Amino acid sequence: MQYGFVKVAAATPRIKVANPYFNAERALDVIKKCADKKAKIIVLPELSLTGATSNDLLLQDILIKESKAALEWLAKETAVVDALIFVGLPWKSGNRLFNVAAALNQGKVLALIPQTKIPNYGDRDGLRYFSPAEENLEYVTAFGYDVPFGNKILLQLKDMEEVTVACEIGEDLFAINPPAQSHVVAGATIIANLFAGGEMVSADEYRKTAVIAATKRMAAGYIMSGAGEGESTQDLVFFGHKLIAENGNLLAEGFDYEDDIICQDIDVFRLMHERVRKNTFENQDKGYITVNFRVEMEDCPLDRKFGKMPFVPQNEEERMKRLADIFRIQASGLKKRLAHTNCGHAILGISGGLDSTLALLVTAKAFDMLGIPRNQIRCVTMPCFGTTDRTYDNACKMTLALGAVLEEVDIKESVSLHFRDIKHDKDNHNVTYENSQARERTQVLMDIANRENGMVIGTGDMSELALGWATYNGDHMSMYGVNGGVPKTLVRHLVKYYADTCQEEELSKVLLDVLDTPVSPELLPPVDGVIAQKTEDLVGPYELHDFFLYYMLRFGYEPAKIYHIAVETFEDEYDKEVIMKWLKTFCRRFFTQQFKRSCLPDGPKVGSVSVSPRGDLRMPSDAVADIWLRQLEAIKN
Repeated sequence: MQYGFVKVAAATPRIKVANPYFNAERALDVIKKCADKKAKIIVLPELSLTGATSNDLLLQDILIKESKAALEWLAKETAVVDALIFVGLPWKSGNRLFNVAAALNQGKVLALIPQTKIPNYGDRDGLRYFSPAEENLEYVTAFGYDVPFGNKILLQLKDMEEVTVACEIGEDLFAINPPAQSHVVAGATIIANLFAGGEMVSADEYRKTAVIAATKRMAAGYIMSGAGEGESTQDLVFFGHKLIAENGNLLAEGFDYEDDIICQDIDVFRLMHERVRKNTFENQDKGYITVNFRVEMEDCPLDRKFGKMPFVPQNEEERMKRLADIFRIQASGLKKRLAHTNCGHAILGISGGLDSTLALLVTAKAFDMLGIPRNQIRCVTMPCFGTTDRTYDNACKMTLALGAVLEEVDIKESVSLHFRDIKHDKDNHNVTYENSQARERTQVLMDIANRENGMVIGTGDMSELALGWATYNGDHMSMYGVNGGVPKTLVRHLVKYYADTCQEEELSKVLLDVLDTPVSPELLPPVDGVIAQKTEDLVGPYELHDFFLYYMLRFGYEPAKIYHIAVETFEDEYDKEVIMKWLKTFCRRFFTQQFKRSCLPDGPKVGSVSVSPRGDLRMPSDAVADIWLRQLEAIKN
């Protein structure tokens, strides 16, 4: 349960139709398997004690009585199982029969939750047997104690109220106003669905799409367990389709013929953060009751895996589409700004590095969209003390390959004069030495823009802005920053995407060499012609910083939680001590450098995370990182 992760499972027992005790024994087997995996919420299929295909046998009193007795036995047998367990059966109340989910915990039946929306079309004839749940909650006496009966029941973990579970059954999921919608408004963070849908062509994709969309809309977790092997194949086939999803993301999927269990970790703290962040969730629990359940608050190894580059989709098809979309967003933003200002010229400082390369590619695309000749893009290379032949050559070749105009302004002399004016020793390679070059470059660009009646295009990326790795009133400033919403790991993929799709062999060759060049501002003299100042040696690996940035801003993870998942994610690449070092660096720099982000140039947001003071990050420049750092200091590796 550490950091809000709750291990959940969906399981499909092998059953025999109309044999409740056999089915209860099989249910116990898979429940124990789930418990061995440390699952704290376990969901079995709809009508799993009788079989969903029992049909008219469901109207037989003996089957109803035996399934009730089997439930009592199963409840007692699972008393030692440390979990909240959902199992399905028919339940007779008064003169009506209901399709219910029984919630079990610590040897008792905590609640009986009937299906609300009864399907009655095609091969689905639920109304032949079952009545829909009523609005009013009641209590039924069973097993020697009163059990709440109704569909407005929330099951809340006693020691962590964020874990609040509600239930819907089968095709409740597909209703216009599904029960889960009301459950979430009432406070549920996780929805359990006991399902028994027969397989047809694409039925599994339809279910999956519906579950993913529901969890995104409701900022909820979802556990669906479908009926499988042992159900009658008289008219339908059942594959035991199982799904675990969270906030629009599929965490796990399984089928009966592959495995009878899927297990994953739902992050309830993330769900609560999402609801607070959106600020559109109602709080309406009228008519609901809350029943507490208990499980041990133990820390379990995570089954959940986190991608090393959360800004970059792991699936290649999705990644290519995302990169094309981002490139189009960047170019469209610049196109609008150029058209609005009636500006037909763009000025870029071109260094041969990743950021200025992406900015140039975006600018060329924007000019094409406006029908402006690319020779009205002026790329300015400004060699100084740290410039290497490799980056200089790449800058020149790339500019010419794209049809832009190259202008060279050697700033060594002007910077040296500036050192003399401010009485700085040119052999002292401190921050003054570095920033004087960066500010001189910006001054040159601004003045050329005035000369050409053009616009200076900013090249700095979001990762640099998060760390404050930019010279204030130097490369920090521009007239439009096309890369301001793009993290460094994504910059690299965008340049690679262009190299792979541009159909220009010479340009592609240059771009690939840029990708192979160490990231550097080139403000210190090279050693034997090779870059001496490598950014990631100074501030840390960008893949770590982008990981930290994503989970801090997008989901509000506290630093200890970020450290925890980073250690698991990067265990093959970085020691714990290294991750801790750079996470502390990130926290310190993120807070102290806000003043630079408070006056950023305009630029397009491209994803779900932004550091713009006019967008996602309204952060005071004088905020302190004390409590974030104190939490990290308390961690003992």
